[in-house]
Amino acid sequence: MPLTDAKIRNAKPAEKAVKLFDERGLYLEVSPAGGKWWRLKYRSGGKEKRLSLGVYPDVGLKEARERREEARALLANGIDPSEHRKAQKATQQDQAANSFEIIAREWHGSRSPGWAPGHASKIIRRLELDVFPWIGSRPIAAVTAPELLATVRRIETRGALETAHRALQNCGQIFRYAVATGRAERDPS
Repeated sequence: MPLTDAKIRNAKPAEKAVKLFDERGLYLEVSPAGGKWWRLKYRSGGKEKRLSLGVYPDVGLKEARERREEARALLANGIDPSEHRKAQKATQQDQAANSFEIIAREWHGSRSPGWAPGHASKIIRRLELDVFPWIGSRPIAAVTAPELLATVRRIETRGALETAHRALQNCGQIFRYAVATGRAERDPS
């Protein structure tokens, strides 16, 4: 018999973890400490596995069932939901590690020892004020020419044409550095 909200709310912790089964592999695990976790029991590659779908009450019964169906759809396509989740997390971490700002700071750190201190501080300040707020958090490989142009145009509208030209020049150097280090395919500048 499927779970109801009333059964979930009234579930009390016991000496050992208690499992309240819903249907199609979904269940609520109530820990001895009182925590309630949604879990999905499934088989992949001949092995029984479990997937966490969230914590009750942050994830309600309806949402847990939706997440179960998403995981079962992946299984139907021959994809292990746990491995799929790990791959997505690794991709997000990789994109965060390859953001425009991180690579720009790395580029600046590698080039600045050869520059005068005043010149190095001007470049990083220009990037921090005029470029990072707009494209700094984006993965460098995903930054497009129109985005870069919009960023430079914002500087131009202030009347700082020389600053806009130098910011574009610095961005081009950063993109070429990213291409050389294998983290971007092209230079949109």
